Amino acid sequence: MPELKIAIGGREFEVACQEGEEHFLRSAAKMLDAEASVLIAQIGRIPEARMLLMSGLMLADKTAGLEDQLRSATERAEAAEAALAEAAANPARIEVPVIPAEVTDTLAEIAARAEALADRVEEGL
Repeated sequence: MPELKIAIGGREFEVACQEGEEHFLRSAAKMLDAEASVLIAQIGRIPEARMLLMSGLMLADKTAGLEDQLRSATERAEAAEAALAEAAANPARIEVPVIPAEVTDTLAEIAARAEALADRVEEGL
């Protein structure tokens, strides 16, 4: 089991982790150190246990906020998916204008007259 030295709030700690988890431990320690650095900058030197507790609480508060945002985004995504599924199940009706029968008949009659005139012109030539 690997042991790592991590620095939080200017203090070093030796911590063990599972094989292959070193990156995650370093990342978590870095986040905790960032919060501890803010505390130390605001308050000054504080006891180790208090620094770690307050830093952890600050990270927990940020995590809770992110979880709320994630929950809200998930709800919006689910609503959008439901709306898409509803739209797919009930596609919008598209109406295409239909040419009235009278217009079609009139156009057919005009075409027949034009052909008859063309035939007469051809006969005259």
